[in-house]
Amino acid sequence: MRHSKHDVEPGQISWTTLKTLVPYLLEHRLRIGLALAFLIGAKLASVGLPFILKYLVDDLSAAGDAASVLALPLGLLLAYGAVRLANVLFGELRDTLFGRVTERAMRRIGLQVFEHLHHLDLAFHLDRRTGGLSRDIERGNAGISFLLRFMVFNIVPTLLEVGMVIVILLINYDVGFALITLVSIVAYVAYSIWATEWRTGFIRQANKAESASSARAVDSLLNFETVKYFGNERYEAKCYDTELAAWEQARRSNRLSLFALNGGQAFIVAGAMTAMMVLAAVNVRAGAMTIGDFVLVNAFMMQIFMPLNFLGFVYREMKGAFASIEHMFELLKLKPKVIDAEDAQPLTVAAGRLVFDKVCFSYSPERPILRDLSFVVEPKQKVAIVGASGAGKSTLFKLLFRFYERNSGLISIDGQDIATVTQASLRAALGVVPQDTVLFNGSIVDNIRYGRIGASDQDIQEAIALSHLQPFIEQLPQGWDTLVGERGLKLSGGEKQRVAIARTLLKRPPIWIFDEATSSLDSHAEKSILSAIDRVSTDHTALVIAHRLSTVVNADKIIVLDKGAVVEQGDHLTLLALGGQYARLWQAQQAGV
Repeated sequence: MRHSKHDVEPGQISWTTLKTLVPYLLEHRLRIGLALAFLIGAKLASVGLPFILKYLVDDLSAAGDAASVLALPLGLLLAYGAVRLANVLFGELRDTLFGRVTERAMRRIGLQVFEHLHHLDLAFHLDRRTGGLSRDIERGNAGISFLLRFMVFNIVPTLLEVGMVIVILLINYDVGFALITLVSIVAYVAYSIWATEWRTGFIRQANKAESASSARAVDSLLNFETVKYFGNERYEAKCYDTELAAWEQARRSNRLSLFALNGGQAFIVAGAMTAMMVLAAVNVRAGAMTIGDFVLVNAFMMQIFMPLNFLGFVYREMKGAFASIEHMFELLKLKPKVIDAEDAQPLTVAAGRLVFDKVCFSYSPERPILRDLSFVVEPKQKVAIVGASGAGKSTLFKLLFRFYERNSGLISIDGQDIATVTQASLRAALGVVPQDTVLFNGSIVDNIRYGRIGASDQDIQEAIALSHLQPFIEQLPQGWDTLVGERGLKLSGGEKQRVAIARTLLKRPPIWIFDEATSSLDSHAEKSILSAIDRVSTDHTALVIAHRLSTVVNADKIIVLDKGAVVEQGDHLTLLALGGQYARLWQAQQAGV
């Protein structure tokens, strides 16, 4: 994949990706404003707590009788409890208000990624590994959640609180307290940033290894039957263990780097706390500070390093989150190779005349597939495309659906270049029964209804009858509510094929494409399906891609492809009389029978 100047390079994080989150936050201005107000209230309460402790300790130390002990200290104790309660409540209210913002943003971004993946071209989906992609998206969503919930509402407020504490210490006490605090904070932040940058590479390695192991597991389980056919369970386990070993090593490096980070942070905190306590104790001995001041300094140091420690955690996790969402943001940057023209108009199908005019196409420059391909399918005509394997038959309907863009030439429907119309209207006008049928992990009726989501049960029953699926459904205890399993694995090849035919029958498009539609059917079922296809073809334009010539002998026209070019065309009898390539294919298949 080519990288633009904005792409994330290894070892580098692109902060500009955060701009993607801003529109989702601005949708909830009022909630964010209230959350900020509660945040400020919580920080003010937090800074006020050590002062209450100071006065409480000083009053208790100076108290000489029971009456004074019960008077002012009791009020301070109540104030201490009230302020601490306010600190917690304000924080909870902040999280509650902002939680809605986070959840809605995750939902919107997740939907954006999902829709974007569906807009990417077929080439991307043929190259992707589903397991790894799903893990990237899952980790990306988790990273977005962390960034929204913690970065905006913790990093800046924590730095603000640290600044307030330094100013208070500088004004009220010896300058040494402020200097120790400032130096320790700078050292802590600098070390945290350096160590976190160092270990980000280990986080990325662990994520990559986890994606690879997940992808390997999903790929193997999706091909469960193939594994069983060849008895390669041990081989699959060995490959999976190799991926897990890489993950284990990456996690080990990640864990050791985390130990170095936490250990260094703990050393800085311990050194700063010790220096502050020693300085405070010296001042108390000298009479420059009271016991309450000693407690106040101790409370401030504990209080300042708690958010500072949390700042280290936030920065560390933020870097990990960025590493996790890198791939998801890169997915959003990917541009589909097949896009609608700016002035694209909806396709209007009046008659259903299909024209291929000097069409050339190749998946790569060194591998041409179609060479100056030209033919015409007249309205309501049934045209068959035949030829040896690799002749380019299936590539035709991929170009017709605009899964790929042709290199040159013209493909038109009723005189409209398909490159100038919207993809949605084009695909709405086309119906396909593919050679390899993949079903959703749902019921039979849900898979059929996918052809037209709003179809009535009566329409579905009609499609089932036309596809000769009814006898099979009647044998099932749960009827059409029977679950087909992932990718339809609970159904046979022929059963899946008939579900696919029923689904396309339900769509009822003006132009039909049958890509080896009867390849998985037995002779009896094939005859029934061919009869249904003939009935459909009577009122619709139909393009039938076939390997077995016996299935297309009654086509209005048969087009013979060889190495991506049309070498013969005509009806069955005409082509046999020519004695050319079609005749040789026919004789070879008949001899095979």
